[in-house]
Amino acid sequence: MPTAAKAVTESEHKKLFCEIKGVKAEGHLAPNGFVVLKGSQAILTDRASAQKWPWTMNLRQRLKDEGVLEIKDDTLVFTRDAEFTSPSSAAAVIHGGHANGLTAWKDKSGKTLKEIESL
Repeated sequence: MPTAAKAVTESEHKKLFCEIKGVKAEGHLAPNGFVVLKGSQAILTDRASAQKWPWTMNLRQRLKDEGVLEIKDDTLVFTRDAEFTSPSSAAAVIHGGHANGLTAWKDKSGKTLKEIESL
């Protein structure tokens, strides 16, 4: 008998925002990690910190190759919702380099994910 998928809690659907240098992304927690929503933006070029963590550059390249990230004007744009293993990996793709997802993602009132999770 198949088991039911884990129910999505209210906090898992609470919209969160990640911004850097005028680039804006939206997403939410998910049962298996974090989802960045279609239409979100990411920095166009990798930052210097990406050199220390090559997985960030590799993941960004894979998302470009798969058509999930496309160049539009001077940013990258998510063409569809994309699920990541963690808020940090999602933020790193958006920032174009190392990022702490617990502090990069904030709710509409500016509270960080870390603050939200500590409630």
